[in-house]
Amino acid sequence: MTGHECYHCKQWIEDGEEHDCWTTTEAALTRDLSEDLRDAWERLRETAAAFGDQRIYASHKSIMFSRKSCYFFVRPKRNFLEVCVFLGRALKAPQVRRVDRASKSKVFHIIHIKHRDEVEAPITDWLQEAYELSAVRPLKAAAVRRATPKAKAKPRPAKNKKTHSPS
Repeated sequence: MTGHECYHCKQWIEDGEEHDCWTTTEAALTRDLSEDLRDAWERLRETAAAFGDQRIYASHKSIMFSRKSCYFFVRPKRNFLEVCVFLGRALKAPQVRRVDRASKSKVFHIIHIKHRDEVEAPITDWLQEAYELSAVRPLKAAAVRRATPKAKAKPRPAKNKKTHSPS
């Protein structure tokens, strides 16, 4: 047997066999979910799809929800759905497991969902907020600089240049 193990998915690939582990589908990622997690996934997807025009696609081990940029994604795990929501502010709530800065304008929030009944307010409200935020283009750096007042620079004292006189 000649071939190699894929660095990403650890699958054995025979020589000459086509392989693209980065290409996956929602069905493949959700195929092994328990009934409770599958129900939660379906409700989560239906809720997000109802927000309006967007792109929903699978990428590696996540299912992405995107307008101009990704506003949230789901990583199906064995015992829960790991939901990562991008907002313009940090949340403090018992549902939020982790909060960290994703960029200058966005904060990501990790939420674990184990049952269909958890896909309700306030989680659905946060998803809606993230959807709406994703349509707004961030201010360009130049616009941000123009909007902030500049502090006037203090004049620097002149340096004393020593002149050497011939002695």
